[in-house]
Amino acid sequence: MLISGLTTALAVALVFGIIGYRVFQVEGSARPADVTATLPKGARVLGTAVSDGRVVVTIETGGAVEVRSFDLKTLMPAGRLKFATEP
Repeated sequence: MLISGLTTALAVALVFGIIGYRVFQVEGSARPADVTATLPKGARVLGTAVSDGRVVVTIETGGAVEVRSFDLKTLMPAGRLKFATEP
């Protein structure tokens, strides 16, 4: 009886410890960043969106549409997608 009681108390303490850790953990605390993304000359921003930890910017450059994505926490470039018409 004593062993089962101690095991139960240890299990409950472990669960509360994990919950406390998750609640008070500073998850990837990134400092606010000022970032300047340079665009090609004559380019214009068509739209922006924020979703799933990414900032997505749609731009038009010389008649072609391009989508650039950035990580939301660090604002570092995450990818680029270019669209072109078939000849």
